[in-house]
Order: sequence, then structure tokens, then C-alpha cells
Amino acid sequence: MLGEFHNPIEKIYLTASGGPFRGKDKFFLETVTKQQALKHPNWSMGAKITIDSASLMNKGLEMIEAKWLFNLKPEQIDVIVHPQSIIHSIVQFMDGSMKAQMGLPDMKLPIQFALGYPQRLKSDFPRFNFMDYPQLTFEKPDLETFRNLDLAIAAMKVDGNMPCILNAANEIAVQEFLNDHIGFNGMSLVIEECMEKIPFIANPAYEDYVKTDSETRRLALSLIRENKKSYLRH
Repeated sequence: MLGEFHNPIEKIYLTASGGPFRGKDKFFLETVTKQQALKHPNWSMGAKITIDSASLMNKGLEMIEAKWLFNLKPEQIDVIVHPQSIIHSIVQFMDGSMKAQMGLPDMKLPIQFALGYPQRLKSDFPRFNFMDYPQLTFEKPDLETFRNLDLAIAAMKVDGNMPCILNAANEIAVQEFLNDHIGFNGMSLVIEECMEKIPFIANPAYEDYVKTDSETRRLALSLIRENKKSYLRH
């Protein structure tokens, strides 16, 4: 978007690698372990974001962030699976022209850019070579298998305190998955049930968000304690 702030955005695309379970179905995901989920094919990250990437929740959270950061409508934000992780985001303008941010999958570059903004600081980071990536491919995300992304999209569209519920429930679900208390698919079950049971507030104040966050975390832990066997089987 640099240099284009005067041009209205038609749409943005957020790219997802697809994580370690790209192409798998929900039945395969029933038995995956945290060790498998933590083996990301392209990125080296902390445990929380790596699990979010495996479940595609990270893209759902990014969609919600983009909606607020750039004042966009939900229909202006889309996710595409790009296994090579070379294109990191795409902006489409009113005339149909598109600009993509490309680079090797390494968070050092965007972190350095943020620290030096608006200047680009000289670096000795490895450079992208087109010949190393003769093909860049794209796929639609599987929302039926990776339900966390579908739940995040729903929360973004409903708005209010629903994204807060989603985020709090997900943080508990991920931690409990890492603690071997629930299965991979069980995370979606916990999040969905919290979204159904926590009271919805259309126009929350700051205090409402704080209360929603704490109530959701308590409910998520309670649901996991009560339904541990069920959540482990999924």
C-alpha cells in the first residue's frame, strides 16, 4: 500500500502456506499430535502461532486485524493458500491492478522494515532467487476441514464482541492442545461452543471486552474439563 494511500482498495488477499496438514481431511486431523502440528513446512515460529498456522486460525485473526487496520468490509478480505510462502499479501485497487509483497519466508525482513519505517534499511539477508521457485501455486482454503478459519470469518462478519470470544477461546484451546488435553479438531469444538454460549454484545465498550475475554477463558476451560474424552476423540 506504500505510495497508494490515495487510491481506494477494492480487495486484499492474505496468503496462507496451508501449514503441515495442507491437503489432509478432517478424519486425518482427528489423530494428529502436537509434534506433527509444530512441524511447519516454511516458517520457524513459537508454539502458539505455529499451532494457529496448522489450524489456519492465524489467517482468520489476520483477516479480523486487516478489517480494522485498513477500514475494510469483510467481503473485501480474502485468504488464498500459497504453499511456497513467497507472496505474503496482495492489494487489489479499483482499476483491477494488483500489487504483491514478495520475499523469502523469514520474519526478520518485515520486523526490520517496521523498525526502520518509512526507510528501508540495508541488510545482508538472503535474497530471493526466481530460479529456486519456478512455480508459485495457489489454492482455495478448505473451510470444512480447517473449521477455525471458517469460525473466524463468521466472527468477523458478526462483529461486536464475537472476535474477542473467538480469540480468547482459541488461546485456551491451543494451550490445552499443547498440554495433550484435547485433540486437534477439539479446538474448533471448544471455540464454536464458546461463540454460541457467551452473550453477544453488538456495540461493546472496553469493559465489555475485558469481561468477555475472562468469561470466555473460564468457559473454555470448563468445557474442556467436562468434555475431555469427547474433545480428545475429535
